[in-house]
Amino acid sequence: MKKTIKTLVAASVVGSMAVGAVAYLGLINVGADDPHFPAVHAFLTMARDRSIEVRSKDIEVPNLNDEALIKAGAGNYNSMCIGCHLAPGVAETELSQALYPAPPNLAKMGIDDSPAAAFWVIKHGIKATGMPAWGKSMGDPYIWGMVAFLNQLPKMDAQQYQALVASSGGHEHGGGETQMHNHEGQHGSAKSDHHAEPEAATDHHAPDSPKANASASHHGDSAKSTDHHAADMTPSDSGAGHHAADAQGGADHHTTEPTQQEQAPTTAPKNHTHADGKEHLHDS
Repeated sequence: MKKTIKTLVAASVVGSMAVGAVAYLGLINVGADDPHFPAVHAFLTMARDRSIEVRSKDIEVPNLNDEALIKAGAGNYNSMCIGCHLAPGVAETELSQALYPAPPNLAKMGIDDSPAAAFWVIKHGIKATGMPAWGKSMGDPYIWGMVAFLNQLPKMDAQQYQALVASSGGHEHGGGETQMHNHEGQHGSAKSDHHAEPEAATDHHAPDSPKANASASHHGDSAKSTDHHAADMTPSDSGAGHHAADAQGGADHHTTEPTQQEQAPTTAPKNHTHADGKEHLHDS
């Protein structure tokens, strides 16, 4: 018996050293485009599912048919989740195709009749899968809203999904919200959040364009310039408008300085006519 135990211990030590050596030598490919061996994948799946099951078994599930809860969850899901987990009418995205393990398509699966497990996963995330721990920034009531929404999601078509999202409050979870990247419709949609409209981009940079600024005079035809001078032309009680004083003083505030030629006084030509009718011109 003792010999058997010693043999098992020795085999375990040798096996552990062999695994450590393989890992240390970099022989294990950790690339996301190189799937696990079937045995490794099965082991990791079992470990994940059992971990979630054990930790979520005592979670109390609220009423998931609450319309307000479902509506709030729709806005958050659309802002935070569809890039990986998709939605009705949303094609596969770069993230959903590139992640390994592949994120489940929740538009088809929903919560798989395990609301407590879904709540735990959303709140705590899953290591080495790309699933974030949303509980770090999102309160439990908002997480339950996402669970309630996911419970309804597989029953929706694209039109129902869009209508519910439009009626929601969008991305909200009680503070600390950031602008999320919306992947909806980025593949094949004419109007996509992923790429800005050309006109919008033009308008965004137009005011800062050096060319536009250089070509715009202080007294241009823009509405802003018109308003600026219209206010000056309006009579006031004091009678001292911005341009009124200039008009009374005979000098426009914005009149361009005269050139040297304009400043030179006009002199009469120094010539005279002789009695014989010939004109004689004197040098100045």
